[in-house]
Amino acid sequence: MSTALSNSLAGAAGAASSDISAAPLRIGLIGFGCVGQGVYDILQRLPGLVAEVRRIAVKDPTKPRSLPVSAFSFDANELLHDPELDVLVEAIDDAPEAFRLVSAALGQGRKVVTANKAMVAQHLPELLALQHEFGGTLLYEAAVCGSIPIIRTLDSYFGHEPLRSVSGIFNGSSNYVLTRMGDDGSEYGAALAQAQAQGFAETDPTLDMAAFDPRSKAVILAAHAYGVALRPEQILNLGIESISATDIAYAALSGQKIKVVAGLYLLPDNQLTVLVTPQFVSRTSPLYTVDDEFNGVVIDAEFAGTQFLRGRGAGGHPTGSAVLADVAALRGNYRYAYAKLAAPQLAYTTDLEIEIYLRTSNEVLLDQLGFTDITEEADEDGYIVGYVPLDTLLHHRDALRKAGAFAARTGNVRPATTQPADALALATAE
Repeated sequence: MSTALSNSLAGAAGAASSDISAAPLRIGLIGFGCVGQGVYDILQRLPGLVAEVRRIAVKDPTKPRSLPVSAFSFDANELLHDPELDVLVEAIDDAPEAFRLVSAALGQGRKVVTANKAMVAQHLPELLALQHEFGGTLLYEAAVCGSIPIIRTLDSYFGHEPLRSVSGIFNGSSNYVLTRMGDDGSEYGAALAQAQAQGFAETDPTLDMAAFDPRSKAVILAAHAYGVALRPEQILNLGIESISATDIAYAALSGQKIKVVAGLYLLPDNQLTVLVTPQFVSRTSPLYTVDDEFNGVVIDAEFAGTQFLRGRGAGGHPTGSAVLADVAALRGNYRYAYAKLAAPQLAYTTDLEIEIYLRTSNEVLLDQLGFTDITEEADEDGYIVGYVPLDTLLHHRDALRKAGAFAARTGNVRPATTQPADALALATAE
């Protein structure tokens, strides 16, 4: 071994030893639900992570918990003003309160980790401005796809490479329900009850089943993958609350499954569109075998080609592992680069027509959607397949939900007011 290499290895070993002996990061944990408990539990089992929970803030002093009452503070503001805490980890499910706490911490120049995807999606420009003005750092890997390191991958590895698409299953709760319906032949209500019993769905499952949750995640990924800052309401989200065994069987006839797919697609003329809907997924897609509470993400890059990441998207330990990955990154002063936000932005468009499968008996709704082209229709089964303007679907998405209609996209998309031959080849991995 050369002297230079020997010295280099010795220096690296010394640096590692120094890091191991460094004082642990002192964490203030806000929230002790599924994610907060997961973070705490992992830290107890991994003392070598060089981080420890010093204080925990919760809201309800009467709620039974795994730690004694004396372990908790009941005012999160106390942690905000504790100068002995190095990192604040926000793990509550109240988006407005999370924003108040996180923005206050960033206004103090603090290091913050959050798992709150709705809060980040609604306030990302404001959070970035606070980081820039006061020098704090906000990381939120756990906000998207649980244990899958998708944000860091897009921000660091693909920070400069053009991406044709980023698509996937971003919600483990709805995916679990769809898996039960496909595997067991369960109706939606029974499958949802199973998901709730397993802890994969909330008592009020609206955010997951109506696709508001994956929509928030798509907003976050749009900033990192394409440098486009979107508002959640700009994105079409259709859920599975009205899905039936009939719809599952229709997909199975052609060897497909129905999955809730969030897709970010680069279009010709430097335009971007984002869709979050149920979709028919074929056996050739890597998403076809992503079942139960798992998530999967397909990245189609200009030069690197297609990449596929799969992992658990729900649960205290998978999400807690992503939180702690951010905590560990903060030790090395890591922060998101947002390279594509600094570059010229793409134009966001909804001026498209998408082909959908729609099951409804509501004739008024059918008229309102204004199908421009019908490719299949079965009156006896109550469904129609054809192209609908995306802007029209955005306008009537609440009406679809109220009418109990179920809509899924086939994967075919084309520019608005064109002929079928001009269909775009989107989502080739799906």
